[in-house]
Amino acid sequence: MKRTSARKITAIIPYYGYARADRKMSSRVPISAADVAKMLETMGVDRVMAIDLHSGQIQGFFGPSVPVDNLEAQVLMVEYILNSKMIEDFNNLVIVSPDAGGVYRAKSFAESLINKTNANIGLTMIIKQRVRANEVAKMELVGNVKDCDCIIIDDMIDTAGTLCLAAEELKKNGAKKVYAFATHGLFSGKAIRNIEQSSLEKVVVTNTIPFKDKENSSKIIHLSVGVLIAEAIRRIHHNESLSEIFLHKY
Repeated sequence: MKRTSARKITAIIPYYGYARADRKMSSRVPISAADVAKMLETMGVDRVMAIDLHSGQIQGFFGPSVPVDNLEAQVLMVEYILNSKMIEDFNNLVIVSPDAGGVYRAKSFAESLINKTNANIGLTMIIKQRVRANEVAKMELVGNVKDCDCIIIDDMIDTAGTLCLAAEELKKNGAKKVYAFATHGLFSGKAIRNIEQSSLEKVVVTNTIPFKDKENSSKIIHLSVGVLIAEAIRRIHHNESLSEIFLHKY
């Protein structure tokens, strides 16, 4: 595109690859999310649009000349919850963060629902101790979920192992029904089988990652982010505010 004199190039990346490699946790570990940003910048991308980056600091991996728009899929998920009637009593609903790092995401989701329903929606968190990547040794619930419906909010589902353990922990503490909402459904390894055998009622993800035949499951629901991206493209093209996109009703 640059070689054919394109005036401006916007890269739309629904799922930003290597997003979880966003910091150096030990020696000899690359910060791959920053490397991807440098490659995009070097090749001449003028603007980047992504959906629910794993962490906000990834936006800082790009220089000031390459603005990054981090769209939030929660606007689609909130509308789905309201239209599907999956929750009978919002005053008996608790939003759950599966770890300390996701509290802000869960809090934002809860506030969006509160603004739409004026209900007294609770917020809790699960503290987990990891042995290694994708393997959890212990989980503890911070908060009360007894006789409540719970929605676990996360940015992505990989093997679904910790997600299913979180659902079991909520059930042990008296939760009635447990749902999971995540933007990116990777579903690697035994993820589908883990979900099918878990106590989760439904798992709702978006189509930021293409579906595969093996991902067919009675418990998994896919939402399209097409309308969100289309609205963002229109606003960018007409130099309109992207912050107002979250007030748009889909």
